[in-house]
Amino acid sequence: MRQVLASSSALLLGMLLLMIGNGLQGSVLGVRGGLEGFSTFSLSVVMSGYFLGFLGGSQITPHLIRRVGHVRVFAALGSFISAALIIFPTLTDPIVWTILRIVLGFCFSGVYVTAESWLNNSTTNDMRGKTLSAYMIVQTIGMVIAQGILSVGDPSGYILFIIPSVLVSISFAPILLSVSPTPPFETSKPMTLRRLFDVSPLGCVGMFLMGGVFGAQLGMGSVYATQAGFTLPEVSTFLASIFIGALVCQLPIGWISDRLDRRLVILGAAGVGGVACLAGSLMGAQLYIAIGVALLAGGMASPLYSLLIAHTNDYLDPDDMAGSSGGLIFINGVGAVGGPMIAGWLMSTVGPSGYWLLQAILMLSIAGYAAWRMTRRAAIPVEDTAAYVAVMPSTTPVASEVAQEWAIEQAEDDAEEAESQAAAL
Repeated sequence: MRQVLASSSALLLGMLLLMIGNGLQGSVLGVRGGLEGFSTFSLSVVMSGYFLGFLGGSQITPHLIRRVGHVRVFAALGSFISAALIIFPTLTDPIVWTILRIVLGFCFSGVYVTAESWLNNSTTNDMRGKTLSAYMIVQTIGMVIAQGILSVGDPSGYILFIIPSVLVSISFAPILLSVSPTPPFETSKPMTLRRLFDVSPLGCVGMFLMGGVFGAQLGMGSVYATQAGFTLPEVSTFLASIFIGALVCQLPIGWISDRLDRRLVILGAAGVGGVACLAGSLMGAQLYIAIGVALLAGGMASPLYSLLIAHTNDYLDPDDMAGSSGGLIFINGVGAVGGPMIAGWLMSTVGPSGYWLLQAILMLSIAGYAAWRMTRRAAIPVEDTAAYVAVMPSTTPVASEVAQEWAIEQAEDDAEEAESQAAAL
């Protein structure tokens, strides 16, 4: 890991600052919107804008990079992000905020695509797995730090909007000044959605429903906490719990999934997360209960994302794995657009408990569908399944494809090593 930090420290530092800035703006908007008197549903539309923009950016940015290059795209999108963040407290209108969130989602998606390309190009094949792990950890730590900054700021003023603008602007320096050359940009051609569904109905349905979970969980978390009457430090603690749960549970669940029928692990993780969210909706908006539920919900949701990708890859040839990730991320993004709006409607109808109720319905639906799919197709022998690779929901198809390619390389190396050992015997 020390070698990874030495070779990619500039890029990882830049991504850390980006994640802090992005995490802070997403959280402070929910709190500030409540102070401005926005309705819960209006805020849900605002929050959905980010996921709509992110979905569009992940599809369009690769074409922009091929046309004008990484540096120009990176600098242009970064300028738009900094400007949009400053406009939020200046024009406090739901329509303006929705447009700005779409812009932010588009730009952050493009920035991530560019940065992940550089990160992949800056590491060697034998260090790629550790580099990806470091990148995922940095992403999560950045989101946790963002919630810490939220707890000591004043959401009614300008400072919590200026800080992420400054952080995002500064984040470009270590990346653009890195000694790494501009990387060639190539992405695999996405697999058609029809073929994806034929290969893995559970993967497609699960990713769509998980998009709704993430959209609601991350987009409406600060809105829920504000509506529940939590203080600002309590809001930040609650939000940080979601990411801490994801960080703690990702690898243990992945280790288990490489040793059991992956569908059983999906069923179990979705069931635990769904039951926890159902309990949260029934027990009322009490801080310690909310934190406990957030730890479990975040701890199950993030691994489920990686589990569904790994499950789909179990039924694919290695050459198709990278291409499938783009389609699965697109499906997840479509679900994420609707998540905040449905959560907002439920919260307007039944109160704060609607936040947990939607997540419970979606996770329990995944568990139920996984159980049904287990009756429709025999399990693949564990030794023939693809390796689990931890992928965060905030990554783009670039990082996901790199992860799949690394997993394929590892599987091939392991197979060669096994053959060599067998020959020696």
